[in-house]
Amino acid sequence: MSRPMNIGEAAAAAGVSAKMVRHYEQLGLLPAAARSDAGYRQYGPHEVSLLRFIRQARRLGFSMEQIASLLGLWRDDQRASREVKALAQQHLDLLEQKMRELAQMQQALQALVRACHGNDDPHCAILDNLAAGSPPQPGTPAQAAPRQRAPRVPAAQRAQPGPSGSHADLMAWTRLGHAGPPSTG
Repeated sequence: MSRPMNIGEAAAAAGVSAKMVRHYEQLGLLPAAARSDAGYRQYGPHEVSLLRFIRQARRLGFSMEQIASLLGLWRDDQRASREVKALAQQHLDLLEQKMRELAQMQQALQALVRACHGNDDPHCAILDNLAAGSPPQPGTPAQAAPRQRAPRVPAAQRAQPGPSGSHADLMAWTRLGHAGPPSTG
């Protein structure tokens, strides 16, 4: 019989961290460890096998609840493989749905990035798109006129305070698309 391993040795043998060993124990995925006379956790080959199983299942993206079900099926010699396959198929279907959603997000973000000029101009198609349908910013009219592109202001002039007192006030006012000078009231 092999000598018991401490938590660090068992974690290293299974390819997980000691913190995760304690976490899996706390969740009930791993049975409570035997303790030495000094109170240290002790693990054997069986626990290392369980930890490797959990690590592999996590690597495939199974949830903790799914892993608990898989462990139960793994321990059950009378299981029907159809149960295991159904659980894995359900997870695969979910992953495929997430992949479709990620692909849609990627395409939308690519279009936004292409639409943004990425220069010194304050107008940004990305921000405009994100703000579309959002409630107006505090202090802005509820029914703002269609956005007009503000004339390009050289960087040296943009850094100076405007008539309303600050550069931030001027930039906020400019984003609203006003054509005349900001009010000083």
